[in-house]
Amino acid sequence: MLKKLAKLKYLPNNFQVIQEGDHVICAISGKKIPLEKLKYWNVELQQPYFSYIEAAIRREKK
Repeated sequence: MLKKLAKLKYLPNNFQVIQEGDHVICAISGKKIPLEKLKYWNVELQQPYFSYIEAAIRREKK
């Protein structure tokens, strides 16, 4: 494990690793998200979310 923050480009069905790392930080909760568990993100805003709950919170803020 690198224990380093990754930099990603979020695409509609996957993501591209721009800078190697093993996790990203949720844009809503600030929780660490291991890349292998990353399932929720916003392509337009380029933001990752820890779970469907944080993703729903973001959608409500529009």
